[in-house]
Amino acid sequence: MAIDRLTPEDQVMLWPDAIWPQDIGALAFLDGGGFNLDCVNEVVASRLHLVPRLRQLLRVPPPGLGSPLWVDDPDFDLRRHIGTAVVQSPGGEAEVLVAVEKLRARRLDRARPLWEMWFLTGLRDGRVAMFIRTHHSVADGIAGVATLASLLDVEPDITVAAPPPWSPEPAPTDAALLADAAEARRARRWRRISSLAHPVATARRAFGVLPALRELFADPGLPPTSLDCRVGPRRAAACVRTSLDEVKNVARASESKVNDVLLTAMAGGLHALLGSRGEAGVGAVMRVYVPVSLRHGQYAGARGNEIAQMAVPVPVGEPDPMRRLRAIAAETRKRKARVRPSVGTLPFTGLAGRIALKLIERQRVNVESADLPGPPVPMYLAGMRILELFPLLPLIGRVSLGVGALSYAGQFNLGIVADGDGYPDLDVFVAGVEEDLRALALEASVVQSATAAAAVSG
Repeated sequence: MAIDRLTPEDQVMLWPDAIWPQDIGALAFLDGGGFNLDCVNEVVASRLHLVPRLRQLLRVPPPGLGSPLWVDDPDFDLRRHIGTAVVQSPGGEAEVLVAVEKLRARRLDRARPLWEMWFLTGLRDGRVAMFIRTHHSVADGIAGVATLASLLDVEPDITVAAPPPWSPEPAPTDAALLADAAEARRARRWRRISSLAHPVATARRAFGVLPALRELFADPGLPPTSLDCRVGPRRAAACVRTSLDEVKNVARASESKVNDVLLTAMAGGLHALLGSRGEAGVGAVMRVYVPVSLRHGQYAGARGNEIAQMAVPVPVGEPDPMRRLRAIAAETRKRKARVRPSVGTLPFTGLAGRIALKLIERQRVNVESADLPGPPVPMYLAGMRILELFPLLPLIGRVSLGVGALSYAGQFNLGIVADGDGYPDLDVFVAGVEEDLRALALEASVVQSATAAAAVSG
């Protein structure tokens, strides 16, 4: 029996979990006219074989028996993972976000597979909200979207095929783990010897990632702002809605990328927030963590974590959104050309890890983002159409604000998560993001009209 160890990338998502729960999630609004919990359970049960992690436990063996691993849950019960809750009256979006925060604050139980799905009823418009989350060690953002898509249909007709038979595999014995750990140590020693045997290639690889490492650990420190706060247990959240076509129009008009538009809107929100706090001149430039996918090819069926990290300086002090966008696009083009090591190769434990964390804190990166590709067409869960979908990011350390964007069925929607104590004025940030998106869309339409007119006259 093969032993299913966590990859180094997946293990990285475990170390901060004792202080900052590392759950990735999504909030969806569904057409709730046909909501039936039994039907949902039946549909999900028929798809579990597509995502084996949903029936597996995280096991951390004693010292000497190797790294954490996945084992089948011998007592798996789907009913422990799917539930319902009623939002408070009047059942608007604010009440939904409060309900999501209450559910999020309850840690995932490591005695069970690390995921859950909640349906929130009582919404005043007849819709049903769905909050789904899984631990970051199970999936990164792209894999999380792929996991959710495995449970969905492209048609409203409910199709429930008989799932293949499943019975849990027994967990490996301590003797098997000991032998596997010894083999892993031998493999690591052999890789080190191989690298010494090819010093030129090894040096070339090491020097190749130096610019990316300098970006994460050794760029000049930025002055502190009120955003530089240690993340606590409470969260505040908000949703921002826009269209994918509108964002793509802005990107085309400015010769930039969709992710550049997202970063520009975030910088606009930070500009408004710092200005309202009397710090307009303090944070002229801020850095944003941007995950870089190391996956190649199709994202369907993606599992686990395959990411690197990029830190992008954004000119928060620049008041003009289009000039800000062009500056960000130039910066991201330069940084995307750099070779980036996987997060699994970075030190986060032991003495080297403590030094790395001190260097990271010195960079004063307090904001993170993620731009995720979602299904381009409407999707259905147990016959219910998913009307809107918003990603929800985890926070960690002093990264007290996270903005996730997800393209879905022509939408480009933002899920914003912030430290609840550090952002009592999150609405100011949200208003700044929305204002920037409107201003960029307006300027893009002006640019496109002028370009079309010049083409006709020419």
